[in-house]
Amino acid sequence: MIDHYSLIVRDYGVSKAFYLAALAPLGYGLVMQLSKAEVPHLPYDEICGLGVGGKPDLWLRPALEDPVSPTHIAFRAESREAVDAFYRAALEAGGRDNGAPGLRPQYHPNYYGAFVLDPDGYNIEAVHHG
Repeated sequence: MIDHYSLIVRDYGVSKAFYLAALAPLGYGLVMQLSKAEVPHLPYDEICGLGVGGKPDLWLRPALEDPVSPTHIAFRAESREAVDAFYRAALEAGGRDNGAPGLRPQYHPNYYGAFVLDPDGYNIEAVHHG
């Protein structure tokens, strides 16, 4: 089981705003922010942790150099409606469509997901397995 994951982002402010908006329909919010003043060994000014219920499981940190290599992350949604809301919120926050909400029966009969590309090209998904 994964406890937390860090994404390296090109524009920290843009990515922070994107993830706060896109993941809000899934219950995510800003849980923690740490600055270089609080953690002197940080090689950047600030990092933040987003999560549900007070537990940060997605951390954002600035890239130290270009390029950033995109990856894929899927977030569990409690309903198909939450997947739809994630997709709309992510697009409104500047994400790019990478697969509209819908069934993906090639994974399993009830796999309902939506995919967006974040400002760095990361493939972000919300999925409901119900």
